[in-house]
Amino acid sequence: MAELAALDDPKARAVNERHGDDHGVNLGKLRAIAKRLKTQQELAVELWATGDTAARLLALLICRPKAFTRDELDAMLREARAPKVHDWLVNYVVKKNPHAEELRLAWSADPDPVVAGAGWALTTERVAKKPEGLDLAGLLDVIEARLKDAPDRLQWAMNHCLAQIGIEHPELRARAIGIGERLEVLKDYPTSPGCTSPYAPVWINELVRRREGA
Repeated sequence: MAELAALDDPKARAVNERHGDDHGVNLGKLRAIAKRLKTQQELAVELWATGDTAARLLALLICRPKAFTRDELDAMLREARAPKVHDWLVNYVVKKNPHAEELRLAWSADPDPVVAGAGWALTTERVAKKPEGLDLAGLLDVIEARLKDAPDRLQWAMNHCLAQIGIEHPELRARAIGIGERLEVLKDYPTSPGCTSPYAPVWINELVRRREGA
């Protein structure tokens, strides 16, 4: 904790706080600490319990993803309000845990939009890697009905799922693009040079173009 405190940069903290993340530790330096510590599940649990955002990010890098129970992961997600902690928890831990599918189903139906966003992130992962058994047309129905008015973080996760369906499944591509064009979600999102717009029609077409050109 002392080492993390010493790495806290006020300028980095100011930038991160604009995105809802209350820490000022350079993520490259954080990863270097994790590389030195290697996997330490007990330490990870202790770091998480501090409630400190930088400590929790470090915990997620040194934990054993498969060691957590379903209820532990559910509680951790509901505690993880900082966006970066939320994203790392889902991507680095939950996706590698045997309870991921059970949590995907539970979280997707949760009334808390941040929790539901985690469910949609797990659904996007399945769309890309294991779509068997998913009702993709049904997912598009839900996205079409709810995307426009969804709270920011849930909207972002649902929009990613929309784009992923369009990218991965040619038979649904025209419908996914059509939904994006009608709803215009994230159409005017500022995008840095060299980055792909999160506006689904642009995102889908660009990723498909890259794949087909490869």
